[in-house]
Amino acid sequence: MSSAELSTGLIIRAQSGFFFVLIEGKTVPITCQLRGRLKQGRRETDIAAVGDQVTIMLLEDGSGSIEEILPRKSAIIRLDPRPQGEYRQILLANPDQAVFVFACASPEPRMRMLDRFLVISEKQNVPAVIVANKVDLIGLSAAQEKFGFYPELGYRVIYTSIKDNTGVDELKETLHGKLSAFAGPSGVGKSSLMNVIQPGLGLAVGDVSTFNDKGKHTTNFRQLHHLDDGGWVADAPGWKSLALWDTWPEEIDAYFPELAPLVPDCQFSDCGHTHEPGCAVLSAMKAGLVRPERYDSYLRLKAGQE
Repeated sequence: MSSAELSTGLIIRAQSGFFFVLIEGKTVPITCQLRGRLKQGRRETDIAAVGDQVTIMLLEDGSGSIEEILPRKSAIIRLDPRPQGEYRQILLANPDQAVFVFACASPEPRMRMLDRFLVISEKQNVPAVIVANKVDLIGLSAAQEKFGFYPELGYRVIYTSIKDNTGVDELKETLHGKLSAFAGPSGVGKSSLMNVIQPGLGLAVGDVSTFNDKGKHTTNFRQLHHLDDGGWVADAPGWKSLALWDTWPEEIDAYFPELAPLVPDCQFSDCGHTHEPGCAVLSAMKAGLVRPERYDSYLRLKAGQE
């Protein structure tokens, strides 16, 4: 082993047990593996993940050994069931924000999926931004009818189209200097947007099947993409399988910004917000203060129907 000093870097890619670590000031990542002592004992979560800051030792052959994983400030986690028990798989470590991309059309936006993503971001304390892409297909007014109420709930919405460059500069500014998770269903144009935001990324763009209107998966490993203007974007598979695996049904309302303030005003402390007298949530919905589709998303998530 080289006697070189330890260096600190960022894991920008993880694949098949190898981690590609970029040291500050360098342009080429170092291929690393975990030091043996880090892998000892039974594990319930990933030791290292994309987005982690790590300390590495350079080896004589030019590769590296990960000696330490620095403390994480946050993580986006999904449950990976295994025969030995539940395993918490880290999709991204230390995200500054999650950018949820949904198409205005082709494919039609799956609003309940968006609501589930937003609940997960609330649960995991990751600020969320919504991107309504392909706005050119239906026009801005129609797009705002679909997505325009989310800003009232505290979520920023950016309307984008690569056809006429709508919203691209606004999205670039939103990504500037941050580590952002890019997520959304297949076929909504995530890769196309990233290619416009950062020319030369060379990301594969999946075609949308005209038969079933569902996109094809185009990404099969976790990776960060550096932006020339500063910042990183994670194009990570696995988001659609995220679930509220560690959330009790009675706490779901806490992750709906429009419902959480109402709960203390319910007549009963154990109100289920479905039929009970004196329910502040039901009263607010009848008064038009809570959108029926959001309430429906809440009920489905609470019942485990994602």
